[in-house]
Amino acid sequence: MQTEAPNWRASTYTGTENCVEVADNHPAHVMVRDTKARSRGVLAVQRTAWTAFVEHAKQG
Repeated sequence: MQTEAPNWRASTYTGTENCVEVADNHPAHVMVRDTKARSRGVLAVQRTAWTAFVEHAKQG
């Protein structure tokens, strides 16, 4: 169970607020939300799935 509030951050590659925010301080999952529509909800994915996604995105 998470004891801390999500630590939301935006990508360092983003020059505007047209992006997603990520909170990765939970031990079991990573949360993702739309910066411009924060009230629309949060997507939570398993940490292993998020790591695979990021590695795939880095490959282009």
